[in-house]
Amino acid sequence: MAELATIARPYAEALFAACGAEADTVLGWLDELACVAAEPQLLQFADSPKATSDQVYGVISGVMKTALDVHAQNFLRTVIANNRLAFLPEIASQFRVLANAKSGTSDAVVYSAFPIDGAALAETAKVLEQRFGRKLNLTVELQPDLIGGIRVVLGDEVLDTSVKARLEQMKVALTA
Repeated sequence: MAELATIARPYAEALFAACGAEADTVLGWLDELACVAAEPQLLQFADSPKATSDQVYGVISGVMKTALDVHAQNFLRTVIANNRLAFLPEIASQFRVLANAKSGTSDAVVYSAFPIDGAALAETAKVLEQRFGRKLNLTVELQPDLIGGIRVVLGDEVLDTSVKARLEQMKVALTA
């Protein structure tokens, strides 16, 4: 079977080319579709030979919180008709990469042991943007096992200033 990214890429590129300047709007409904399509029960229903494309479309559009515009409806019908529902999370991921490349930004995840308030997050974003040399879209996830500090993941780059990482470094230094 072809690799996940290989199958998802043409869909993401075609959607990106079709949406033009509306990439932010598309990201909204595409991320929601990806979350819905990641549900194992939905995928099992969609793979059933008894389920028609219209039934699958009806179930998905019924559980969506946002109403799908005409472009979203056409895209979803195409994905369902080509049996690519399971690829929606990867399509959304690749679409986000294309949209970020066009806008000159990158997505970064900040893992923190404690919640970060708005002012502290803005200051952290400013420092990280200088460090990485580009505009960042930050999301914060709590990870209590870090003990303190933060861990930033930006693509394949990781900046780990957590207490847990420092303790691990000290452990390696002491046992070497």
